[in-house]
Amino acid sequence: MNLPSRFSLILLFLFVSLTCLQNISTASELQAEKTDADRLQAWQKKGVDYARIMSQVKWTPVAEGMPRRRGTFEPGKEYTGVPYSSVKYVGRYIGFDIYLKTFLAAVENPHSVLYTENLYGKVANAECYYGKVCSSYTSYALQCGVWYVSRLHNPPYREGVRLVAPQTAQAAQVGDIIFTPPQPGSHVEIVTRVTRDAEGKVTHVRVEESRPLTTKTSNRSASTFNSHLKARGRKLFRITDLDAWRGQNKAESFLFPNYEEDAKTPVINRVLLLDRGDWVPYFKDQKVKINIMDRDDQGVKKLVVKRGDKIVQEINQPGKGVIELAFSTSGDYTAHCVMNDNSLSQACEFSVCDLDFSISAKTASKTEPWELQINSDNMKVIMALLVNEADSYDYHNIYVTEQDRQNGTVHIPANLIQTAGKMQVWLVGENKYGRLKKRRDILIQD
Repeated sequence: MNLPSRFSLILLFLFVSLTCLQNISTASELQAEKTDADRLQAWQKKGVDYARIMSQVKWTPVAEGMPRRRGTFEPGKEYTGVPYSSVKYVGRYIGFDIYLKTFLAAVENPHSVLYTENLYGKVANAECYYGKVCSSYTSYALQCGVWYVSRLHNPPYREGVRLVAPQTAQAAQVGDIIFTPPQPGSHVEIVTRVTRDAEGKVTHVRVEESRPLTTKTSNRSASTFNSHLKARGRKLFRITDLDAWRGQNKAESFLFPNYEEDAKTPVINRVLLLDRGDWVPYFKDQKVKINIMDRDDQGVKKLVVKRGDKIVQEINQPGKGVIELAFSTSGDYTAHCVMNDNSLSQACEFSVCDLDFSISAKTASKTEPWELQINSDNMKVIMALLVNEADSYDYHNIYVTEQDRQNGTVHIPANLIQTAGKMQVWLVGENKYGRLKKRRDILIQD
């Protein structure tokens, strides 16, 4: 064998050897990651899937005016992740108060509340009418029925959660939460992936969060993750018992969040949409603004609104544009168009509901019980939220029982409220289309 041939064989041997080593290394890395994934409990796996429903959704504004931090979202530009907006008292949280598909339908309607309403200045950190904030994002991923505000995610306010030791990437697990203490506002993030090398050492930690402008995903190296933890007094916490951490606040106890529906790709109506999107509840006598778009220029002969199977409104030759209607009878409604060729458009679905309450007194003592008198129609009352304006930690969820609903009364126990001052009382109801809420205030005295 001549020298060149022998040299070629040596090169071939080296190439095959290196390829084998790389394949072995790749297989080891994949096995390491797989082994890490196999360690996850069911709730952790679900938490990752649910977080990414909201963080990976893509949408494109169709008009000017959709508000965001220091400006508006750009029409025609694709965004990833739901918008950041603290809508808890004025608008609606995506995933808790409305379906994700309701938001996506509203995006496609240039006359929806996303473009015509601006919450800036009405509530701190609020801009867009539909959105999420850090606490509603993590609470959604962690399978809660209603959000826990970020400062109440951790001990001593929750059970089944502890501080991770050591506070480094090497100890991080999927489902861990990173808490940033108030400065003045607090913040919370969630770990959704931990990547290890062949030796089992953590190389990267993926963290997801809701922050302006939309949800953010950061796959940080171990050293960058450690630096992130050390800044601003952050702490890494681990939920060791999800049921203890959630308490009565379990998603499976309510109609929302509806993860199965949120995970689907919806078919958005191209002929007509509601001012609040589609698949959404309204208060009784509230204006329902139907935008007839006819985006494919088929020609619209008639607008038909039905409650159940009964036709309640017909408008001939409505043309394109917004038609305002209001409904005084509670029920589940649909709106569709009859096209010029007599075909029927896809129907928009919505409900009309009543939800209200009164408080037994104008003022109450911290040490005495008091009551809410509740009533609803086509909506199930599920909870009362008590928010103390003088103490942000004096925040309480009162879950309404079936007996409470039958009696029409919700009892607020003595010594629940810790600080005297103005207390916001929010009553929350839900049906298959979403949630509505009503607010009244009471003065709490010592």
